[in-house]
Amino acid sequence: MRVRGRNLAIGLAVLPFLVVFIAWTGFFNVAASTGHWKITEWFLHFAMRSSIRNYALWVDVPNQLPREGLQPAAGHFARGCAICHGAPGEPRSAAALAMLPQPPDLAGVVETWKDGELFRIVKHGVRYTGMPAWPTQARDDEVWAMVAFLRHLPSMEPVTYRALVHTEAPTRQGQTPGCEGVLTECSRCHGVDGMGRSPLTPPIAGQSEIYLLETLRAYADGRRPSGIMQLSVQAVDRLHLPALARHFSALPRKTRVSDQNDGAMRGEVIARRGRPTDNVPACSGCHEGSARNPVYPDIEGQSALYIATQLRLFREGQRGGTRFSPIMQSAARRLSDEDIADVAAYFSQLAPKH
Repeated sequence: MRVRGRNLAIGLAVLPFLVVFIAWTGFFNVAASTGHWKITEWFLHFAMRSSIRNYALWVDVPNQLPREGLQPAAGHFARGCAICHGAPGEPRSAAALAMLPQPPDLAGVVETWKDGELFRIVKHGVRYTGMPAWPTQARDDEVWAMVAFLRHLPSMEPVTYRALVHTEAPTRQGQTPGCEGVLTECSRCHGVDGMGRSPLTPPIAGQSEIYLLETLRAYADGRRPSGIMQLSVQAVDRLHLPALARHFSALPRKTRVSDQNDGAMRGEVIARRGRPTDNVPACSGCHEGSARNPVYPDIEGQSALYIATQLRLFREGQRGGTRFSPIMQSAARRLSDEDIADVAAYFSQLAPKH
């Protein structure tokens, strides 16, 4: 049988109208009570894996995944992922098991994906599956932390998982009526004492109440990108934000001092004098001293890793928040990686002034 080009062209032209007509008749069953045909299920899964494999080719995979981000990533997983995918010692919910397609138990499938592919899935999600994109596209560092957590998931014991995502019940709840559940969520990463449970989680105990409130509002509005914090804060009634800021501001700030090194001594020069030849202002003008603007954070005694991460985000234009953020973005753009490491080392070895 010979197919003429004219007949083939007519067939191809009619095909879209035929597809629309079949869809209009309602013949295609979209009910979730029955699964796809096996061939349909295979094709969709094949297309998904092929797409992720292709787009992951452009992902710049780090030489080493950031283990220091395991705890905040675990907290985010417990808050937003475990309900569908389960967790060590915590099975998937009945609602997740009834979904189509069914969310996988990640401990059993993580090892079938490469690091770049996991990054692509976590950052961009997967259409038609219920798997959402990361809450912000501006924080690749958080996405890599989640990839690092997923890599540990297959061998993670339930007791280890619980230690990462659970803390004892928050104290002094009487000062924050109606916020008890919210404080429990905050404590996953910031700890009951507000001192942070990882090098990437800043101590917020004793921070300025005004700064904490402005920061919470910036996360709620999406002005300060963070998939971890945005998911948490946007789930809170905005009326409770002042109480949360007041609670953590009233907690005593403990001293965590790092050993002084050559980098810290170089960082002190930038922090106290700036670098006028490059229009780099002195950090101490805004961040040290009791007379500083209360909207500026207290960074003395913060971990060097946290300070360096924030400075890089400012330099890349990925850190916003208050109306003063452009000042930091301008200053950070003139700092090299070595400058950032030195300044971070300097402030991390200072004891908080209160």
